[in-house]
Amino acid sequence: MELTVIGHWGGYPKAGEASSGYLLTHKGFKLLIDCGSAVLSQLQMYIKPEEIDAVILSHYHADHIADIGVLHHALLISKYVSGYDGNLPIYGHTNDQEGFSTLTYKDITTGIAYGKNDCLHIGPFQIEFLQTKHPVPCYAMRITCEGKVLVYTADTSYFEELVEFSKNADVLLAESNFYKGMDGASAGHMTSEDAGKLAQKANVNTLVLTHLPHFGDLNQLKAEAAEQFEQEIILASKGLNLSL
Repeated sequence: MELTVIGHWGGYPKAGEASSGYLLTHKGFKLLIDCGSAVLSQLQMYIKPEEIDAVILSHYHADHIADIGVLHHALLISKYVSGYDGNLPIYGHTNDQEGFSTLTYKDITTGIAYGKNDCLHIGPFQIEFLQTKHPVPCYAMRITCEGKVLVYTADTSYFEELVEFSKNADVLLAESNFYKGMDGASAGHMTSEDAGKLAQKANVNTLVLTHLPHFGDLNQLKAEAAEQFEQEIILASKGLNLSL
């Protein structure tokens, strides 16, 4: 499977970029993970909106779902302009019924519920979930495809259950919204040190730091994570592409 970072900023997008959004593909199947602010604009550098096969959302904070409405209208316009006749499945949890209710739109998209104990099969991907430590219900995802494993922490403070959930992943896509020594837990986010500790304890191959802050020297995040984790560390960036 192939991962492309569409957006990686926490809270809001940096100028010309996007907040959370990741495109995961395998043998032609295209899964969009989260759909934050400006994701639709950036996504079109790689694929057309109507080429998405499925969307899955970790939670309903705006920096992860702001462009869902934009996606609805992109597909609606495509229906009239170019004859798009699909109905896009958008997977989301039902801990927030108001958020979930926004996923279904006309005959264009359909919201499909997942829960913490589910094991979904979406195209070639098997997806398991772990509820995270965040101010609103949010789910980390363990995605398996042909023996390869991607773990996406989504938004969370550090907690020990993440270690087993992330065990032996090929790639750990971990949020790092704070620097070492800062209090990320009260905001429901991890520090660079937390992300490095998680990667080391879980024995992952590669750590990708994402959901990045808008302040400080981002290279410091990588250096601080490296104090905990001995393997490869990558800072997420627009268009970063990884093959698993």
